[in-house]
Amino acid sequence: MSIAAPTAQAASDAAPRRLDPSKVAYQRPQPVGMVPDIFLNGALSLGEDDPHWVLQAENVWFKPLVLNVTQGFYVNILKVQKAGVLSRHRHFGPVHAFTLKGSWHYLEHDWVAREGDYVFEPPGETHTLVVPDDADGMITLFHVTGGYSYVDPQGEALGYEDVFTKLEAARRHFEAVGLGAGYVDQFVR
Repeated sequence: MSIAAPTAQAASDAAPRRLDPSKVAYQRPQPVGMVPDIFLNGALSLGEDDPHWVLQAENVWFKPLVLNVTQGFYVNILKVQKAGVLSRHRHFGPVHAFTLKGSWHYLEHDWVAREGDYVFEPPGETHTLVVPDDADGMITLFHVTGGYSYVDPQGEALGYEDVFTKLEAARRHFEAVGLGAGYVDQFVR
């Protein structure tokens, strides 16, 4: 009696399958002490009924994405639904801005940020934020490190904003809209 040799197909079916290592999730633990990531489904939702929009001033709202109290920065989306001067301020740290909708500019510069534009603002810069009359408001993602002082035209301090003032405003807002003051904790790192 003779036994036939297995066909190439039968041999390959019997062999253990090797996984493509590029498609295998990382198998080791994350670093000790690492803070959890943040995932916000619908973060760019611009709906008026979205309870995440925190009123900052008349016709001006911000939506917190990250409030990093340990490194002193915050990331938020600023929504302005009016033309005019918003504020004059001096930055303590760098700022990154990405315009999502509308347009805005600074009186101290000759550029206008429009949808899809990126702006870097260096530490120490003082500028006056304006939404032009011909704009239907603006929506811009800002990553602000440090904070800033509101100033008059001569640079005299009038007030300030930082991650802690943003955190407090968001905490009060979420409590007022029924989400609870602790709702803001998901944004805090």
